[in-house]
Amino acid sequence: MTRASIRYTLVRMASPITISIPHQLGRAEARRRIEGGFAKIIKLLPGSSEVPSQRWEGDQLLFSVAALGQTVSGAIQVHDTTVAMEIELPGILRVIASGLKERLQKKMGQLLLTKR
Repeated sequence: MTRASIRYTLVRMASPITISIPHQLGRAEARRRIEGGFAKIIKLLPGSSEVPSQRWEGDQLLFSVAALGQTVSGAIQVHDTTVAMEIELPGILRVIASGLKERLQKKMGQLLLTKR
């Protein structure tokens, strides 16, 4: 098997986690909190590296991070009353998808989007 075919197979096997979290902060405040607390969210990924790749395109944060030797990528879309997150979990990380989804949803809501 060639390197390209292995990469294609891994990409094809990726399993997305989708999360939608309601908030009452408004779009600008929700985005500000995500910008300031994104590192806390990434630490929830087992074995994640300390410096993820990230960039904003409008109100969407695109990111990728190494976790347990795999590349995890995703997007966080900030809306007026919700934040939607989609994360692609490749290979072995698919096994932890359901538990990770619950942790991310709970922590993101508590850490970043709870009205204070």
